[in-house]
Amino acid sequence: MPETPVFSTAAVAAPHTLAAETGQTILAAGGNAVEAMVAMAATIAVVYPHMNGLGGDGFWLVREPGGRVHALDASGPAGALATIKRYRDKGYDAIPSRGADSALTVAGAIGGWGLALELAKALGGQLPLDLLLGDAIRHARAGYPVSGSEARFKTSEEAALYAVPGFAEAFLTEGKRTPPGTLRQVPRLADTLEQLVHAGLADFYRGDIGREIAADLERIGAPILRRDFETYRARVVQPLELRVGNATVYNLPPPTQGLTTLLILGMFQRLGAIRAETPEHHHALIEASKRAFTIGENVVADPMNMIHDPSAFLTPSALEREAAAIDMRRAAPYPLPRSPEGDTIWMGAIDKDGLAVSYIQSVFWAFGSGCVLPATGIHWHNRGSAFSLDPASHNALEPGRKPFHTLNPPMAAFDDGRVLSFGTMGGETQPQILAQIFTRYVLGMGLADAVDAPRWLLNKGKGTSPAIVRMEGRSDSGLIRALSALGHEIDESPEPYTDNFGHGGMLVKHPRNGRVEATHDPRSDGGALGL
Repeated sequence: MPETPVFSTAAVAAPHTLAAETGQTILAAGGNAVEAMVAMAATIAVVYPHMNGLGGDGFWLVREPGGRVHALDASGPAGALATIKRYRDKGYDAIPSRGADSALTVAGAIGGWGLALELAKALGGQLPLDLLLGDAIRHARAGYPVSGSEARFKTSEEAALYAVPGFAEAFLTEGKRTPPGTLRQVPRLADTLEQLVHAGLADFYRGDIGREIAADLERIGAPILRRDFETYRARVVQPLELRVGNATVYNLPPPTQGLTTLLILGMFQRLGAIRAETPEHHHALIEASKRAFTIGENVVADPMNMIHDPSAFLTPSALEREAAAIDMRRAAPYPLPRSPEGDTIWMGAIDKDGLAVSYIQSVFWAFGSGCVLPATGIHWHNRGSAFSLDPASHNALEPGRKPFHTLNPPMAAFDDGRVLSFGTMGGETQPQILAQIFTRYVLGMGLADAVDAPRWLLNKGKGTSPAIVRMEGRSDSGLIRALSALGHEIDESPEPYTDNFGHGGMLVKHPRNGRVEATHDPRSDGGALGL
């Protein structure tokens, strides 16, 4: 059943209840939406470790009440020793997904918190760091119950993950998944957070914590050096934007796949008037996804090494050309690349003044590299495994470069004054999920119903077999038959609500009454809370 949406003067949405409670507390203390999000990010980094952590990356969209949109890129580059030669000399044909050799990029999330707090202060924020990180420290020190999602989440290469030194001691119980509800204490992570309060967030890169992290990474053989931390800065970037119907939709530029999400929406709009939940609705999104992913795979790369201007693919003529190639009567063949698991968190916040935040934070695959750094208790991401070891690739590994990112936190501003913050986790499937929940909402579905409704995911075909459309349990049998008749290969999932179909959330600021409507995914362990 869909969650009952929250209607309040300010609200937050998160995939874990403890993170949502933290955001609600900060808003109640007079904090703005950015401050609330930093606090939520800290809490969820502790209590949802399979999805994110201090050793990962983040991306921000922040919209001021007056309409100005800020985009923050808090992703990290490859370390100084991360060269193709290094991996080839070690016998790799591709970068591994687990272990020290997958821990090859700087973690940018904390740098993003710091940059976001500079923006928060410029917008009137005054709350101290000890208050913002207080809940996270308390949960790490006293313990938090292991979530249902962590206990049930399906991950590939599980044996390799469990074999990473330090992983089992940190996250398993007698060599197996820790049962949900088990109290887990992470005192070293609490110490790290307390040091950040005492010394400031920059200590993560240029202080005692940075020194300890670099030493632990060197000890396990990861290719990141201390100077990689000392020179790292999160960056303010120019957001991508696209007119979709009566709204302007914003997203992050490369290295994220924000372009892919906007491409799907732009093509969909040009396929004519479509009613919600019809076969035409979903066929159009599936076919637009195929074309958008093809473009994204060939275009998106480190922003300093881009060959193409991503905005050129969002012009009316470019979108019309792509949409014209879609056959609304038949599914096109499509070979997808491998789809990494969706192990990320998205959270949203809108405060009483209308300041809106869409934020995403991740360690890439479930638990990232699996490397737990003993001095700080931080587990490190494996985002660098998205690099290629082919020197001719536009995503070729090179020190200082950023890998392709699946993360993309969108936002929309409607002509009638509504502001929508929305997002999801889901790895490479994020654009598909975002397109489904957004189009459902703009085509007239209620906010909670748009997030709750059954989803599909386009998965690669094996060998010469066609792509597969995985339909979530509860999917309408008539829709399944109609999509099959259009030539889509359908795989029906037996489960009605699963993490593998994403954790979506949406918040809308309504101009007529000033209220914020918010909902979060029943597939997650969280929800929406307001004041």
